[in-house]
Amino acid sequence: MNEEGNQLEGELPLEGAGQRLARARADADKTVEQIASETRIPIRHLETLESGDFAALPAKTYAIGFARTYARVVGLDEHEIAQQVRDELDNGEGGEAHRGATFEPGDPARLPSRGLAWFSAFAVLILIAGSLAYFRDYFMPGSGPGPLVSEEEVAAAQTSGEDTVNTDGAAGTDAAPSGPVVFTSLENDVWVRFYDSSGQRLMEKIMTQGESYTVPADAVGPQIRTGRPEALVIRIGGKSIGTLSNRSETVGDLPVTAEALVARVNDLEAQATANSPDEQTTG
Repeated sequence: MNEEGNQLEGELPLEGAGQRLARARADADKTVEQIASETRIPIRHLETLESGDFAALPAKTYAIGFARTYARVVGLDEHEIAQQVRDELDNGEGGEAHRGATFEPGDPARLPSRGLAWFSAFAVLILIAGSLAYFRDYFMPGSGPGPLVSEEEVAAAQTSGEDTVNTDGAAGTDAAPSGPVVFTSLENDVWVRFYDSSGQRLMEKIMTQGESYTVPADAVGPQIRTGRPEALVIRIGGKSIGTLSNRSETVGDLPVTAEALVARVNDLEAQATANSPDEQTTG
């Protein structure tokens, strides 16, 4: 019995967690793209899971959490897969093991480390700051993004608005901004997908704060899908026209040509003006 136990501890498993996930997906006759659509996990992370290189993911939390979700949609025991991923990381079989946070979502048996506790406290502060910024934009339309946006960006957005739209909604004397369309993330962990009119993916990733993406000029009917439009500021030809939305909502099949984006921002400003207390009193 002891020999068997020693052998199990000393030998690699016949099939790793990543191989099991890939085999289960193949048995279910599903593609990686289909799994990504069902789980909302980026394809590159799914491919990393299947390769067994769990340490390449941002943290141990992501590796175990993504594996649990993947296992659930392909019919494997999510708890068993999560434990196998954890064991492979601890044994160094999933690449260089993560030595940071060891707590993953949905696993109450694991207690967070002191470092994770400090990180959680910091995240709460960030959440409070983001909430204050959100409500300021809601009650005072046109005041610009919250504290996460620099004063230079706010000034650029206001200047752009003056150049393109008069107070009565008519076109101004200057032409609407044109040129490269650039999206910049104001926060971390902002998932976004860009694709053309045929559904071909142009870019899909989780953007970090300050990270930018330029929509290809030759893309046919480029569109966007994201659940954090309020965290994406838009620049057209170097001029900021504000964020994609003034609230957190899921948007999809949204055109991202310069003309469509200018029209959307103008519509949002008009709606905000129409819903403001002063406008309702005047009406």
